[in-house]
Amino acid sequence: MKVLIIEDEVMLGEAIGHLLKQSKYLYDIANDGETGLYYALSDEYDCIVLDIMLPKLDGFEVAKRIRKEGKNTPILMLTAKSDVADKIHGLNIGADDYLTKPFQTEELIARIRALTRRQGTVVMDTLSFSDLILDLKNYSLSCGEKTVGLGFKEFEIMRILMSNPKQVIEKETIISKVWGLDSEATDNNIEAYISFLRKKLFYLGSKVNIGVKRKLGYFLEA
Repeated sequence: MKVLIIEDEVMLGEAIGHLLKQSKYLYDIANDGETGLYYALSDEYDCIVLDIMLPKLDGFEVAKRIRKEGKNTPILMLTAKSDVADKIHGLNIGADDYLTKPFQTEELIARIRALTRRQGTVVMDTLSFSDLILDLKNYSLSCGEKTVGLGFKEFEIMRILMSNPKQVIEKETIISKVWGLDSEATDNNIEAYISFLRKKLFYLGSKVNIGVKRKLGYFLEA
């Protein structure tokens, strides 16, 4: 299960992410509304935790555009405001639930679980493409009888690629999702990890290859 956290308070966003990781969830974090909207529309999530007071685009506008694009991902809105009018407005434009700051961490996780159950979400333990299987719990990649472990960044890159098969994933997207928006990582960092992954694919004897579109990004092909 994968959750998108759109929260401009960096420490709070990371704390929520840590809680989700403890509960065996995958997650992405965006620290402003524009980036959050891009993530929400370019990937598949089981739930979106969305703050209202955000730079660039506020949470109301993000929720409205997500729904306008036809995305039905459950949205849990976070706010420091307890004003009933704000809650009603959020629910009217597409939010599914509301949580006022400060909140108990147990309640946040419980509400996320309730929202995903309400949507009939099936929790996936693996991703597959061609002859490859990515184990989302054990951070391993398998092909036939062979299995190899992946480091965190290798796993995240492969998860992104296998979640969007045959789609070119821009280098900037990989850097922001794997290293973080404020990272000083460069194309060389990505190329190094792509090289590691290609060696592991060769070891596994997979038909899958990581292709590259020069100056753009990477994609999977079989």
